Amino acid sequence: MLQPHIPSGSCTDASRLVRVLKLELRGITKRFGSLLANDHIDVVVEPGQIHCLLGENGAGKSTLMNVLYGLYEPTEGEILVDDKPVSFRGPGDAMAAGIGMVHQHFMLVPVFTVAENVALGAEATTAGGFLNLDDTRRKIKEISDRYSFDVDPDALVGDLPVGVQQRVEIIKALVRDAKVLILDEPTAVLTPQETDELLDIMRQLKSNGTSIVFISHKLREVKSVSDTITVIRRGKVVGSANPGAPTTELASMMVGRAVNLTLDKAPSKPQETTFQVKDLTVIAPNGQHTVDGITFDIARGEILAVAGVQGNGQTELTEAILGLQDRVHGSIVLDGEELVGRSVKDVLNAGVGFVPEDRSVDGLIGTFSIAENLILDRYDQPPFAKGISLSPAQVLENAKTRIDEFDVRTPSGLLAAGTLSGGNQQKVVMARELSRPLRLFIASQPTRGVDVGSIEFLHKRIVAERDQGTPVMIISTELDEVMELADRIAVLYKGKLVGIVPAGTGRNVLGLMMAGISPADAAGADKFTADKTDSAAAESRGTSSAEGGDHA
Repeated sequence: MLQPHIPSGSCTDASRLVRVLKLELRGITKRFGSLLANDHIDVVVEPGQIHCLLGENGAGKSTLMNVLYGLYEPTEGEILVDDKPVSFRGPGDAMAAGIGMVHQHFMLVPVFTVAENVALGAEATTAGGFLNLDDTRRKIKEISDRYSFDVDPDALVGDLPVGVQQRVEIIKALVRDAKVLILDEPTAVLTPQETDELLDIMRQLKSNGTSIVFISHKLREVKSVSDTITVIRRGKVVGSANPGAPTTELASMMVGRAVNLTLDKAPSKPQETTFQVKDLTVIAPNGQHTVDGITFDIARGEILAVAGVQGNGQTELTEAILGLQDRVHGSIVLDGEELVGRSVKDVLNAGVGFVPEDRSVDGLIGTFSIAENLILDRYDQPPFAKGISLSPAQVLENAKTRIDEFDVRTPSGLLAAGTLSGGNQQKVVMARELSRPLRLFIASQPTRGVDVGSIEFLHKRIVAERDQGTPVMIISTELDEVMELADRIAVLYKGKLVGIVPAGTGRNVLGLMMAGISPADAAGADKFTADKTDSAAAESRGTSSAEGGDHA
């Protein structure tokens, strides 16, 4: 493993570096060509502190942490460990200095065991040259017992739930004596219960002296666990706050203007049911049933939100409806017309509007103009086409109308769509799909990578489409978004429909359903937990009263 490069005049005692007490980023600037990702950022992480970097996707948080972890070299600025300047030529240097990182997308080998993954890159061997995992297993067990991780060193990582895989990543860092632990959007792939468990783990790590840099855009979690908050917007630090700051204040700092975080949504007025999915199964090339016999329907004038941890069949479900999956069994009916077996173009022409989960790959052509992207599914239809020729005047007129209507921040519809911010790109996709009469509207991850202000706007447009009488299906891994938009909530787990519940269903029940527990059992477990909590609180109050009486 590489040792940290210590500039002249600095402390050269490597053992000193491992016992990190304080971390400071001073004037960190990172450029990628003409793009300024980080602009003279100053951050100080005190010993035993949970320091949150709060900001929207694309604000520069992950770039900053990749600089700290040695994945990027800063264009300007310096990193100080225990008040001594250091420079990292790679992650090995950062780890040697006591800095560990759990990436948003785990860096684990699924076919390796937990012990093999933890040892990877720092393998110990026997005198005969064979891999020796005994010491690694012992360390894993010690850390697992200390933090109640319940991780088996000999389990295959690919067989572990996502929440446990994340614990393996944390163990990897702690085995290497990490005193500063970077967690990059750590709750993005977790159920609410797993999220709460992770926040508890963070508090335990803090109590044992580990400093944590918590990267997030989720205000509720940030306020719950952070000691201090640094807000980054467009690559710059725009301010700091304590976790007691009002949520609206933090949101305003993230966006740069006042934001209404509460969606004003009238109760739905469902009409006739016009969209039915029955016994739908999607079979992957390897034979796996990625969607496994699910049945549901949506009425005109209601929003059905599909919840679940990413990777439980949501993508395959939407692709089956759009005609993008080949091996589909069952029935998908819209206004009495069967959609299974029809082409994507036929499905769109049947009145289906679709916002894909990855706008940059499936929703936009980045090199095309905004105006061209706004007619991608109608380029061959009047008024945009006359025979085999486009009508440029009509294309530009449509762009002007949609840019104004959807508040797309751009000086011209002639600009390439790829030059827009994430929020404005999503507005272009949404504007295209909602600019024609629809019989069904599907939005997958409608606000992923979108700033708080754009989320507010997009949510209003989705509800407005519902109120026009369109059946709406939302697929989101953001439980707050599901609870905000839904009139009914369907939960998927391993391709199966766990159940469909009313919009007012509690977060804990939904979280249990996302782990595969039936609605009835989830509600019972939630009530049992609440009753135990109430009983413990009552017992505590009684004990306090008795102690007070004795003292008196």
